Amino acid sequence: MYFTEDQLAAIDLNRLPKHIAIIPDGNRRWAKKQASSASQGHHQGAQTLADIVKACKELGVRTMTLYLFSTENWQRPAEEVKAFLWLLETFLQQQIPTMLEGGVRFHTIGNLSRLPESTSEVVQKIKEDTQHGDQFDLIAAINYGGRDEIARACQRMLAEHAKGGLKSEEITEERVAQYLDTAPWGDPDLLIRTSGESRVSNFLLWQIAYTELYITDVLWPDFSPQHLLEALRHFQARDRRKGE
Repeated sequence: MYFTEDQLAAIDLNRLPKHIAIIPDGNRRWAKKQASSASQGHHQGAQTLADIVKACKELGVRTMTLYLFSTENWQRPAEEVKAFLWLLETFLQQQIPTMLEGGVRFHTIGNLSRLPESTSEVVQKIKEDTQHGDQFDLIAAINYGGRDEIARACQRMLAEHAKGGLKSEEITEERVAQYLDTAPWGDPDLLIRTSGESRVSNFLLWQIAYTELYITDVLWPDFSPQHLLEALRHFQARDRRKGE
């Protein structure tokens, strides 16, 4: 258990966001502060991820989308990219028993075609192993970019149009959303970004049009379930009118 009764009493458990998206930023800065390697920062960030998923499940949140590796992250030093993808494979494999026990179903968004074969195989295996999870949807954005996602959605719509299956007048906002990677889960209610950066970094550009944004200076490896609770308090204090 991550929360005391007093802590839970500070929020309305009946008004929690159904879908939380997170930009878990700050692993490298955390490592620099600790005078350790970037890979150590990513390792600590992975442990934080495990704790936050469990905390969300405890609260009753059912869906989380995490920005793990962007289309721009390939520009980082090759050794760091290699180390991160190795850590991702290792972490995911280690978490299989926990995901199965907790009813977690693992998904991905993004273009996986560029990933190393070993990473793709691990991701596919975990999807298959956890496909019957019915308590929590964990969505990992891997080689994901919002602009890339929209471009791929347009390509699919054009291909369907060419076959005569989609007319131009049928392309509405609702129809476009059906071609996005996130179609099965819908838009997030709350987006949390750690490390204090005030930008969305090409993440869920279409989906966050009316998402509540919460930015904290806390670096991701230091982000705790109590910090999550603070984000939820801010979320519940806002009047979500969606332009009305």
